[in-house]
Amino acid sequence: MKKILVTGSAGFIGFHLVQKLLDEGFIVHGIDNMNNYYDLKHKKLRQNDLNLFSKKYGYEKKYKFHKIDLTDRLKLNSLFHSECFDIVINLAAQAGVRYSIEEPFTYSESNLTGFVNILECCRESDIKHLIFASSSSVYGMNTKYPFATDDCTDYPVSLYAATKKCNELMAHSYSHLFNLPVTGLRFFTVYGTHGRPDMAYFKFTESIIKGHPIDVYNRGQMKRDFTYVDDVVNAIILICSKAPKAMNNKLTKSEAPYKIYNIGNNNPVSLNRFISAIEDAVGNKANKINLPMQAGDVPITYADVSDLQRDFNYSPTTSIESGIKNFVDWYKSENISI
Repeated sequence: MKKILVTGSAGFIGFHLVQKLLDEGFIVHGIDNMNNYYDLKHKKLRQNDLNLFSKKYGYEKKYKFHKIDLTDRLKLNSLFHSECFDIVINLAAQAGVRYSIEEPFTYSESNLTGFVNILECCRESDIKHLIFASSSSVYGMNTKYPFATDDCTDYPVSLYAATKKCNELMAHSYSHLFNLPVTGLRFFTVYGTHGRPDMAYFKFTESIIKGHPIDVYNRGQMKRDFTYVDDVVNAIILICSKAPKAMNNKLTKSEAPYKIYNIGNNNPVSLNRFISAIEDAVGNKANKINLPMQAGDVPITYADVSDLQRDFNYSPTTSIESGIKNFVDWYKSENISI
């Protein structure tokens, strides 16, 4: 059985991924710094649910949680040296486009220093495959759609996006220098149960249920390639099964074992349709306050997932209406609030 480290395991995607990995028979260690970027009760709820899940299905000996911050190099080194992981899946990062405008140093510490520490630990521990979370935000204001992984990503429009682009460059350098197999995943607006309360769909759902107004930027005309979390996790599981070989890219002579994939639904949805799906699932109409586009936002994200389809015969399939209904049903059953 392979042993996998999931960083950010008490986060939104990490929570779902740990459960799926355990079901697939992996031994899983999770780490999270349990920070308070959003109300800590959400991470505590996820961590408690993971503990209950592991007990319910007899996974207690296959799952272990460690409270560690990626910037704590000594603790991270100690964990790597003691556990001998086969695969590392790095989902831990300071998230949020708008928050990066307010707190830039938080992003440099977590997303840059923390990621260097992960790379160094992987190099020293002879990790067989590093998978890390990038973001669709690296495409910035690109006007060619859909976004393909070999498109230009040199013009990010937020510090968050810039740190994710840096992660990709740093990962390639380690892959090239130390023959470290690395796969980067550009996630496209992931949503679903146990989600992040700072995300729009979470805030919209609570406000629509309570009859409060919602802020709708760009009059709801922006489009996002919303991707349901189960589709994301299924893609990661497949990618775990195959570490990349030497690059075969017409744009470079690099032979590093390095690959980037878009993880998106390949079907952009307008914010207005997204809100309509929430209205239908909740059973209330939204009171919209239309506002201009915010700084750091982009008008559209649209994933070209042909590489994922070619290499793994896989593409996400969950419709926005189905995914939102799942989220709203969970929200109501858990009596969740921001």
